[in-house]
Formats: sequence, structure tokens, C-alpha cells
Amino acid sequence: MKTTIKAIIATASLALMATTAVAQTPASLQQLLEEVKKDRVSEARINKEREAEFTSERADKQALLRRAQSQLAAEEKRGDTLQANFAANEQAIVDKETELDQATGTLGEMFGVVRQASADAYGTISTSIVSAQYPGREEFLQEMAQDSKGLPNIRELEELWISLQTEMTESGQVDKFTTEVVDLDGGSTSQEVLRIGTFNLVGEQGYLVYDQKTKTVRPLGRQPESYQVASTAELFDANEGFTATYVDPSRGAILDLFKQKATLMERYHAGSYVGYIITAMLIVGLLIGVFKIIQLTLVGGKMRSQLNNIDNPSSSNPLGRILTVYNANKAADTETLELKLDEAILKELPSVESGINIIKIFAAIAPLLGLLGTVLGMIATFQQITLFGTGDPRIMAGSISMALVTTAQGIIAALPLILMHSIVAGRAKSIVHILDEQTAGVIATHAESEKV
Repeated sequence: MKTTIKAIIATASLALMATTAVAQTPASLQQLLEEVKKDRVSEARINKEREAEFTSERADKQALLRRAQSQLAAEEKRGDTLQANFAANEQAIVDKETELDQATGTLGEMFGVVRQASADAYGTISTSIVSAQYPGREEFLQEMAQDSKGLPNIRELEELWISLQTEMTESGQVDKFTTEVVDLDGGSTSQEVLRIGTFNLVGEQGYLVYDQKTKTVRPLGRQPESYQVASTAELFDANEGFTATYVDPSRGAILDLFKQKATLMERYHAGSYVGYIITAMLIVGLLIGVFKIIQLTLVGGKMRSQLNNIDNPSSSNPLGRILTVYNANKAADTETLELKLDEAILKELPSVESGINIIKIFAAIAPLLGLLGTVLGMIATFQQITLFGTGDPRIMAGSISMALVTTAQGIIAALPLILMHSIVAGRAKSIVHILDEQTAGVIATHAESEKV
């Protein structure tokens, strides 16, 4: 590189001198001769310098060549040494691996056993409600089951042992602890929670569930029956002794099914408009029945008071009005008096028996409406089968519910209406019986007085 730069500089100098010579034109031949002599001397000097440089560079190249050859020989020798060392190390590795296998023996099987045990423990502990009280236990087990590449050491074996022993011990404990409970509206509060072994979590609002994905505790979306929740409240407040309560042995699976169970109101509304009509008939019939019972009870009380004071009839009760008719027609013959009293009784019957037939009609119509709802529900079910097939039974569930619920509603409505009709009809018959009895007695007394 240095020689090339020098050659370029020399060539440029010669070109500059030539340019200068051309630019300065000699004035005479003598001057031209002098300049030619000067140029010859200068060129000879430059050639000598260039020749010396070439000679020096040649010596340098030879030295570089000898140096490179020496380095090549050294590297070749070093390469042979490294290759021999590599072969020796490979053999040493093989020997050490053989020695390790012989020294390990059956201990090597521990790695697979520990990984399998860690995987099983991780699956159990990560979904256990005990993790709500003791969080973070599954991280070590996951690392042992998935990320561990070598034989476990003593500390790792002890940690696995402690995790399994903790889960085993806590499965038989009923313990209280404080943790964050996520409300159904999204908020969270710190609450005291009761843990029943590895089965259920209980809070102040009833059963709780542990979400393994979010590592949080939240209330059950829909609580079981009230008597079951009440038993958990007794257990939550208990400090000692034995308390009976309901436990989900499936560790939450059965409680999750309760969220899909229809409530009483949902079943009622499944009856749709037919069910609403049956309910309206039941309410109206019961109201009429209650009104008639009160009315007939008051009338019966007044009539019993009138029986104790026959001589002073009152117009505030049917018996008093009939006695008034009798007093007004004492001078008439028996047949005429009988007709007059029968007429008076017939006037009293509508007020006594009014509304009773309506209750009877409602009691008869309610089952028929239930049957109508059943028919409509089955028609809707077959329509859905025609459109969607029978692949998903949930599609037909609504129509089948209507078919069954309306039948039950009709029967449920008919039973109290029939009972109410029997009670009201019995009260009315007792009143009419008293009127007929007293009328027959009055007529008999009048007939005897005529004979005398």
C-alpha cells in the first residue's frame, strides 16, 4: 500500500514538471539545450530513487512472506494440538457419562417420578380451595413438573413433600381466614371466609367459589335452597362443638349446577299467558270466597241472635225479615202464609248464594286451562322439532316447561277453589237450612192455632 502511494506521488511530480516545461517555452536553442540537460539529470535521479524504493520493498516482501509462513506453521501445529485435545475431551465425556449412569443407578428414575408427582399435585392444588388461604403453592409445582431438567435436590423434594402434606392436612380442617371476595357487581371487599376442608367456602352471604383462573373468591351466582344456606350461617357463627351443614362432595360441581336450576318464579313464568290467566282466576275466586265467608259468618251471627229473640224480628238479617212477613200475615190461612214465607225465602236466597257458583266455575275451568296450556306447549314443541330437529333439547325446554307448568298450575288453582267452594256452600246451606227450619216451625205453629 505504501509503495503504491509513492509511485502515484512520483508520477504526479513528473506530470507537473512536464506541464511546467510545456508552459515555459525556451527563448533560444541554447536555453532549450540547457533545459534538456537539466531534465535528464533530474530523471536519472528520480529513476535511481525509484529503483532504490523497489529494491527496499522487495526485501520487505520477502520478510513478510517468511513471517507469514512461520505463522502458518505455528497455526497448523496449534490446530493439530486442539484436534487431539478435542478427541480426548470427547472420550472423557463419554467416560464420565458412563460413570454417571453407573453411579446414579436407579436414582435416575426419580426424575420421572418427581415430575409425575409434581404434575399430579399441581393439578390438584391449583384447583383446590385451600389455595385461597395459602396462595402461590402451585408455582413451585409447575416449575418442577414442566421446567425442571435435572435430578431434584433435597430442598425441592422437601418442598414437594410439604405441599402434599399441607393439602392432606388442610383437607380435614374447618378453618376461618380473611381474604378478598369479589362481589357480583365487580367490586371487592375483605371478608372473613370459612373453609370446610377441600369441599366448600362459606361466607356471610352463603356459599362461595374459588376461581382458579383469576385466583379470586366470589359468591355463588345463585345460592341453593334457603334451608341449605341457613345451615351454613349456623356453621359460620359456631365457635365449638358440632354443627350440621350441607357440603358439596364434588368440590363445587353440584353447586354450579344449582346456577342452572330454575327458581320457583322462573317456573311460574314458564306458564306464560295461560298461567297468568289461571293465577288471576285463582286470586279472584279466593277473594270471592273470603268475602262470602265473612259475609255469611256475619249473617249467621245475626241469625243466631235473632233466634234468641223471636218476638222482636229485625230487618238486618234474613230470619228477621221472614219473621216480619209472618207477623204481617198472621191472619191469613196456612196455605197463604206458606206461600208468603216461601216467597220471602226466595228473596233471601240470591244474597246468600251469590258468588258461590263463580267459585265453582273457576274451580272447573282452571284444570281445563291447564290442559289448554299443555296442548299449546306441545304444539310449540313439535314446531321447534320441525324447524331445528332434536339435536339440542334446550331448544324445546321452554315449550315443554309451558306444557307441564300450566297443567300443574291448573291443578294447583283448582284444589283451593274446590275447598273454598265447599266451605262457602256449606255456610250458605246452613243459613238456608235455618230459614227453612224456622219457616216450617212457624207454619206448623200457625196451622195448629187454626185447628184450635
